[in-house]
Amino acid sequence: MADDDLDRLVIDQIPHLRRYAQALVGDRDRADDLVQDCLERAWTRLGLWRRDGNIRAWLFTIMHNLNANAVRKAKRRPRHDPIEDALPPPAVAPAQDERLELGALRDALAVLPEEQRAVVLLLGLEQLRYDEVATVLELPIGTVMSRLHRGRERLRRLMAGEASPALRRVK
Repeated sequence: MADDDLDRLVIDQIPHLRRYAQALVGDRDRADDLVQDCLERAWTRLGLWRRDGNIRAWLFTIMHNLNANAVRKAKRRPRHDPIEDALPPPAVAPAQDERLELGALRDALAVLPEEQRAVVLLLGLEQLRYDEVATVLELPIGTVMSRLHRGRERLRRLMAGEASPALRRVK
């Protein structure tokens, strides 16, 4: 396969990478940085990609690992909130129901644990197959299915306004 063909394969995946990164981190600037880091790593290590493998799954694996590393690194640093977050919301709420529902979905996704959110986004938003998600996240398919079920159930409850179920003590 020629270098131009490999470049085209990677370039064709950029819209998918941007959409997943945006949903994963929730901030356009951070998502663009994540995509850029992913593409830089992919192009510098393109020789490591197996030619018979799935380029999309390989790129999503790189992105997932970069994001996981960033999340771990951020947990070790003190929290730094921008001043814009402290400003009160606008006085007039938007009237568009769809926009409100999308905002509620975005907020509900942000509440999900990282491992459930990644599975829900890769399957629901990026339309990857179970085996591709298992490859990207380096998990057994059964774990992917379990996390998907728990993530969807929690999203359903959050969207319905139900409180998350309390943890039960098992003896």
